Amino acid sequence: MQIVAGFVLFLEAYLALGVLFALVFAFRWVERIDPAARTGTHGFRLLILPGAAALWPLLACRLLRASDRVPRSHSQESP
Repeated sequence: MQIVAGFVLFLEAYLALGVLFALVFAFRWVERIDPAARTGTHGFRLLILPGAAALWPLLACRLLRASDRVPRSHSQESP
């Protein structure tokens, strides 16, 4: 029974962190990973909340990798 209780506690903590991360990610950080999301509506941001909450460790890693890159302006890109 302790294994089940520990697993349930782990899931509760995972989902609690996921919901907190997803709220901030959807309304602040999504543009860092996908520049096209900059023009996304509030409806779009609400739609990505469940996925962001479930996959928050993966998105956090991608977010950290994206912040390491220096964004290039359009004038520096080759045609």
